[in-house]
Amino acid sequence: MSYCRFSTDDFHSDVYVYEDVSGGWTTHVASKRWTMPERLYPPHIPFTEYHYADYLDRQTEVDKLLKKHGDRIPIGLQFDGETFNDPTPQDCANRLKELKTLGYIIPDGVIDALEKEELCDYCGSGILPGCKCECKGNKDGKDDQH
Repeated sequence: MSYCRFSTDDFHSDVYVYEDVSGGWTTHVASKRWTMPERLYPPHIPFTEYHYADYLDRQTEVDKLLKKHGDRIPIGLQFDGETFNDPTPQDCANRLKELKTLGYIIPDGVIDALEKEELCDYCGSGILPGCKCECKGNKDGKDDQH
């Protein structure tokens, strides 16, 4: 599952963050960012089940406008183009806080979402519910099925 992509918030994200199938939480940092005059962006449409088709249509329009009127400029910060893999969602959140302090654009809510992830107490890596570690319960014995 990804927490954000470079395309998040009309391509105003400098990071792509996801739980990695190989383990940990991976952050790719962009080396360039899109710029385009704000006046060219179509009106915002919320991402909800009621506006899903309209949201996708707007995203397609933004893609076309960026290709026609946008420009990709170098970010010029310390970690441009780097990839990081952190062992826990909290470690990933801490890294994103550091990147944000340095000037990278981190979409709203991503750090909070990572900080709220609940890890399996038994194996210490899988996210509950649905941990795939095949353990029979948490270390403290409170949960024998998760």
